[in-house]
Amino acid sequence: MIPPDLRGRRERDPFWVAVNAAFNGIQRFRSLRAPALPAVSPVDRTMRLTVLEVRREADDVVSLRLGAADGRVLPGWQPGGHLDVLLPSGRRRQYSLCGDPADRRAYRIAVRRLPEGGGGSVEMHELREGDAVAVQGPRNAFPFLAHERYAFVAGGIGITPILPMVTAADRFGADWSLVYTGRTRASLPFLDELPAGRVTVRTDDEGGAPSAADLLGDVPDGTAVYCCGPAPMIDAVRASVGLDATLHYERFAPPPIVGGRPFEVELRRSGRVLPVPADRSALDVIRDALPDVAYSCRQGFCGTCRTGVLSGAVHDRAPSDQGDDSMLVCVSRATGGRITLDL
Repeated sequence: MIPPDLRGRRERDPFWVAVNAAFNGIQRFRSLRAPALPAVSPVDRTMRLTVLEVRREADDVVSLRLGAADGRVLPGWQPGGHLDVLLPSGRRRQYSLCGDPADRRAYRIAVRRLPEGGGGSVEMHELREGDAVAVQGPRNAFPFLAHERYAFVAGGIGITPILPMVTAADRFGADWSLVYTGRTRASLPFLDELPAGRVTVRTDDEGGAPSAADLLGDVPDGTAVYCCGPAPMIDAVRASVGLDATLHYERFAPPPIVGGRPFEVELRRSGRVLPVPADRSALDVIRDALPDVAYSCRQGFCGTCRTGVLSGAVHDRAPSDQGDDSMLVCVSRATGGRITLDL
């Protein structure tokens, strides 16, 4: 216990007065600090929708209208947008929105049945009116930008993102044209919905596969070219677009691997080591060993196949894959050596 006379001298001493003031200030500052907040769980942005209508649009193509069971307004979207559909099997697939953006009560997508594909299209074709479907989005990796002049090129089911763009360009009074290609007219969905007068249909059974000149012709300077379809068609359009045109495109198949080098992938959980050839993706090789591995777009933008990297260096990354401890196995790769994945 401090004697009263000593305590009085300390209370009058300038040094102890300053110390006491500083201590009181610290205590007041601590009392003003924001309290620690509890951890916040990730927001689940999944929407549970209902199949409102299934309609046959062409050979092996159906469209599906999806809406909320209570009829509520859905998040808006713009031409070029797509939905991530989470199928009951666990598959995750992206499908372009091909309806009217002004319709906020339903989303429309279209799917071509591919029996030899990864199973997603077959599962989509088995859906019936009243079935529940989980989706995420809409998202847009193929944005439709304002221009005065457009040249659209669509191949088969590639019409799905192009159709809302054509409709918007026609509504806004822009100068536009569309070349629509496919095997036969019976295989081309939504022909009856395209504005008349500016659409050229080129089918393989009516003159053979179109050349790059047939697809584009003479594109005036300043034209925005929007293209969606199979890889060979996109490559032909890319090679023929002039320097004064702007090209936007979306693939429905993975891009070819150019300049790849072989490397090895070790699957940590099983200890298996898989050689990845120069002309195949890590995802393709991993699927041979693990058929149920998650994947979707195979183009490096959806993130479904992102996998933890436990050791090794990933040198050849896609622009959308910049994680230090993971990689998108559909597109990113090593330039030699071995990488160990959390699989």
